[in-house]
Amino acid sequence: MNFAVVYSSHDIAGNNIADQLRKLDSKINIYEFKEKEHIIFLNNLDKNIKEDFIIFASKHKAKEHNKTLTVHSIGNFGKAEVGGIPGEICKSSAFVNKLLFQELIKEVKGSSYICTLEATHHGPYIEKPSCFIELGSSEEEWNDELGGNIIARTIINFIKPFKNLKDNFIPAVGIGGPHYCPSFNKIQLNSKYAISHVLPQYHMPFTEQMIKELISKTIEKPEVVILDWKGIGKAEDRKHLLDILDKLNLKYIRTNEVE
Repeated sequence: MNFAVVYSSHDIAGNNIADQLRKLDSKINIYEFKEKEHIIFLNNLDKNIKEDFIIFASKHKAKEHNKTLTVHSIGNFGKAEVGGIPGEICKSSAFVNKLLFQELIKEVKGSSYICTLEATHHGPYIEKPSCFIELGSSEEEWNDELGGNIIARTIINFIKPFKNLKDNFIPAVGIGGPHYCPSFNKIQLNSKYAISHVLPQYHMPFTEQMIKELISKTIEKPEVVILDWKGIGKAEDRKHLLDILDKLNLKYIRTNEVE
């Protein structure tokens, strides 16, 4: 698998990360988009990118101005309020997400940044598999060369071994819990399971189409659905979800059952 890094020229953090990448490794395939719109609104931008997988380098913005680095898959389970297509998620790789997150955790040691997965959200909609890696959560961090350097090192040190990766993990998808994914963070970091998309609690009631999207848009066929059980509403909500999973003949386990 060949990787491209994509960023927006109007994104401070994206520029920061790209600059650090160029300093560290001139062989990385980097694409700059100069359109006025941010890359999350540029649907189908992958048409002129030759690589197999796209890593978007971008800012992370949040109300709480924590020093945060994030990894997440792309798409919309509902409305397309911040790019993409309503009800459409993009192809994702469970193995990429896992190894990129694990490498980010390694690179962040000794800094004041924290790392987290995020649930699948926002655009753009593209056909090639992809993910976002983000630097945040305020302008101070977007400009921080250390933060940009951590992400740049993460991307470089992830890409090299990934080319020789064998299928050592069990591909999975996650359902339930909050937007930032404490239960799935632990699983991604420490277990044999590799998680691609995460469907969070705030998209309840879950639908059969949402579940089908999770499965069909994971390039490694998911072998299991991992449920953040306490983050799936009330008893009737859980029953509704299990009925869908049983109908689709999908294996599932709870986060507290993961070894």
